[in-house]
Amino acid sequence: MPARQSSLHWALGLLALFLTFTSVIADTAGCGKAPTLTSGTKTMTVNGKSRRWIVRLPNNYDRAVPHRLVFGVHWRDADYGAVDGGSAPYYGLRSRMNNTIFVAPDGLNKGWANSGGEDITFFDQIIKAVSDDLCINEKLIFSLGFSYGGAMSYSLACSRPKVFRGVAILSGALLSGCASTTEPVAFYQQHGVRDSVLQLSMGKSLRDSMIKRNGCASKNAGEPAKNSRQRVKTTYECKAGFPLVFTAFDGDHVALPNDSGSDGGANSWTLNEVYTFFSQFS
Repeated sequence: MPARQSSLHWALGLLALFLTFTSVIADTAGCGKAPTLTSGTKTMTVNGKSRRWIVRLPNNYDRAVPHRLVFGVHWRDADYGAVDGGSAPYYGLRSRMNNTIFVAPDGLNKGWANSGGEDITFFDQIIKAVSDDLCINEKLIFSLGFSYGGAMSYSLACSRPKVFRGVAILSGALLSGCASTTEPVAFYQQHGVRDSVLQLSMGKSLRDSMIKRNGCASKNAGEPAKNSRQRVKTTYECKAGFPLVFTAFDGDHVALPNDSGSDGGANSWTLNEVYTFFSQFS
């Protein structure tokens, strides 16, 4: 091969490699930039109201690598610190998930009424702020929450199905609204058969709605007998890329149940279930 041709092939190959590399890291505007966001509490104004949120970067944050983004949403009468701290931060996921940026938003009046969609707007603004400054994989954005936090995560699935790859609803119900859309979202849900706060039927209503959205085949979901200390996991056959898993457990209104039905904290089986569900996407 003549020297000129060889040089041309070498240059074209180098250009292709460069374009491939830049296409990988250019998931969001923050990829490749020296970050200004650091771990800790942040504030922003949403619809004229001051809102607080916490962001946690991994210790080995690499600005050239697109990261998974996971929201941990708190329950009623709690705040963002309850999710960010405690024995199981971000419902235990922070200790398990590498290459992940975690965010804990703070609800108004310690809840997620989402009046006029203002909490959806809050999440929109957080995602923009994080994406503009940090390297995020836009195809790997998730939310999970317990009770009111589960309701808010469900509302995000309804309102932003093209933004959130999947959600995990821990004993939630329809409390934060649901925009009228039929777009599918990967969906994990668990609910106690003895839930005395948000009855099992309220959780099943969310599940049945998502079964339609995700194009899942009908299936009888088993439930454990009360006081059996058992749980029954049902995996539905759905539209490719949009799985749906529902776990009914023998327990009351708890975020992280163990096999006795009580709250197991960091030792709950929930951690493995949600970790496995979120980690299947890449």
